[in-house]
Amino acid sequence: MSATPRLLVYGATGYTGRLVAEHAKESGLDVVVAGRDPQRVTALGDRLGVESRAFTLDDPALVRAALDDITVVLNVAGPFHRTARPLMDASIDQGVHYLDTTAEYDVFATARSRHAEATAAGVMVMSGVGWDVVPSDSVAAHAAARVTEPTALRLALKLLSATPEEAEGLNLFSRGSIVSATEGIGDLGTLIRADGDIVALPEPKVAFFDFGDNGPEESVSVSMGDLITSHYALGIPSIEVYVQLGQPLPVDLDLSALPDGPTAWEREVGRSKVVAEVTGRDGTVVRSLIDTPTGYRFTQLSSVEIARRVLAGSFTPGFQSPSSAYGPELALAVGDTQIKDL
Repeated sequence: MSATPRLLVYGATGYTGRLVAEHAKESGLDVVVAGRDPQRVTALGDRLGVESRAFTLDDPALVRAALDDITVVLNVAGPFHRTARPLMDASIDQGVHYLDTTAEYDVFATARSRHAEATAAGVMVMSGVGWDVVPSDSVAAHAAARVTEPTALRLALKLLSATPEEAEGLNLFSRGSIVSATEGIGDLGTLIRADGDIVALPEPKVAFFDFGDNGPEESVSVSMGDLITSHYALGIPSIEVYVQLGQPLPVDLDLSALPDGPTAWEREVGRSKVVAEVTGRDGTVVRSLIDTPTGYRFTQLSSVEIARRVLAGSFTPGFQSPSSAYGPELALAVGDTQIKDL
């Protein structure tokens, strides 16, 4: 590990990776940009005026060597089921903290399974340092604190809260996000947590949640990392996660015909929201809502904020969720994010 805290951003030449690397450099962090393609990585490093490292993830010795003087790895290279495990392995072996911006359930499960190894190595492993799951994890912790013994949690995510005029024609997703969200989705099915156990549903559930925009809005249950993170952070035995149906992924389009991702202007249009509904042992039901900048903008800010904290020595060894490491207030340090009780 480096005597001077250093952050390596892997996947830095991708859409989200560039945003993250740029913000990390602007924030004054000692950044190394990394990825598979030597030409692209070198060009980005030159543009930002930082060190660049090109390496693939199929040779464990090569990956370990690439982390030799690194304090924190921030993995922004999806699909994460391809990249997370080799980078987690190398990070734990080298005594390096591991962060990623995944939204893939399986990666959260993998990260959770490394708790004992990471604890023994004195490093933190945290998946979901972007819009998924920082806002949802934070608002879940906030709402859970409002009841004496939380027994059930329902989270509902609304990716874009905007007027129809604002939303018309917007590109909300990067190509990488679409690939990460759709690869292997049929194998996973729809998962919930029931009485502590992960259970596969025969078909998704449908429910309605009020995000404060147009009354109750139809939402469908999905397999998200919160099934892992909220259970770990809060001990809640029954958890369901829903996504509002307004903004489907453009999964049937030719990816090569799509832009890399939203433009700078598109990233500033509208808001993103999450509702947390918590039921206590006595039957009390409370609801809280978190209102954030939209996904890519939030991820750019939150991932660097968490990396900054770890580089400064603020971390808890082992697997952690955003709220288990930093409390529900973490999200409030990102942009103009707000939490309100409903």
